[in-house]
Amino acid sequence: LFIFIVAVLEGKIVISKLGDNATLSCIYPGKELSLNNLRVYWQIDDVQEQCSVVHALISGQDNESEQCIHFKNRTQLLWDRLGEGDFSLLLLNVSQSDERKYKCVVLQTNEYTRVVHQEKVVLRLAASYSQPILSGPVTNSDSTGEVTFSCSSDNGYPEPNVYWINRTDNSRMLPSELSITLHDDGTYSVLSTLKVKATSDMQIECFIENKRLQENISANYTQEKQNNDSNTESHKDLEKGGRGAQAAGIISIVILLALLAVLICWLWKHRSSKLVSYT
Repeated sequence: LFIFIVAVLEGKIVISKLGDNATLSCIYPGKELSLNNLRVYWQIDDVQEQCSVVHALISGQDNESEQCIHFKNRTQLLWDRLGEGDFSLLLLNVSQSDERKYKCVVLQTNEYTRVVHQEKVVLRLAASYSQPILSGPVTNSDSTGEVTFSCSSDNGYPEPNVYWINRTDNSRMLPSELSITLHDDGTYSVLSTLKVKATSDMQIECFIENKRLQENISANYTQEKQNNDSNTESHKDLEKGGRGAQAAGIISIVILLALLAVLICWLWKHRSSKLVSYT
């Protein structure tokens, strides 16, 4: 569960992720509290709404007679905290249609009815974008020396900021195209393309920023610079090493044959000397 609350002049802003449960805060600071003498109304703070009742608590009991259909079975008060003056509302399985300004009104009904407390809460929804997929580089056929990168991400809300960084000098680059698509579930997907001059040491990074969630995710491409001279020298060294090993092998064989010839000569002479002595 992700809930992020910010205090603003017109009320608190509650940021919740799509599909999560959001808690709308309403704390009555009064010391003496009798639920039997209180009425608590959660309402949509918009005079143009035909139905504005989100939840109602009358004399310590939930009252659904005036509740809007959109909120049926989706609202709960925190019953273990009511006696402490905590009338915060739990809104279940939030969607974009819940992204509204709400008002909590607490009325005391003793001799006469009067408002003793009210708060305003703004609910904002958000969804994290998927890890970006960076594709490319693709060589452009219509532009000499240029390549194209593409960066895509899905399932986020609201619309993101997309930007490209050249990591060789940390400069920002303008995208060639930017397409943001709204899906049936209310989330967005984004596709951005970048055209740049091809270099031997390209370092490109794509960022998808969701300001509402303070999330910034990225994907990068790094092309290692290939050193042809080093490769050539390495190849030459391998050839030189191969020829050296071959020469060493030939020399070893020649020495072995020479030693074998000396041994044969010695044996022949030794045998000849024995034959002479017998005669």
